[in-house]
Amino acid sequence: MTRVKQVCLMLIAALLAGCGADGEPVQPTLNAGLSLSDSGVHVGGGVGLHQGPLSLFLGF
Repeated sequence: MTRVKQVCLMLIAALLAGCGADGEPVQPTLNAGLSLSDSGVHVGGGVGLHQGPLSLFLGF
């Protein structure tokens, strides 16, 4: 299985868990940040899902 297919399957599983298709909906977490430096302004953050021992976090 290629890496792209693995990532797509993980995203699909996270979306299903987030919407409650397999049980109780999971509350997503959001992390955002803004930094200033000599080279300019940088924005970053991430979105995560946590349920039991499993966690998925995507940063941007």
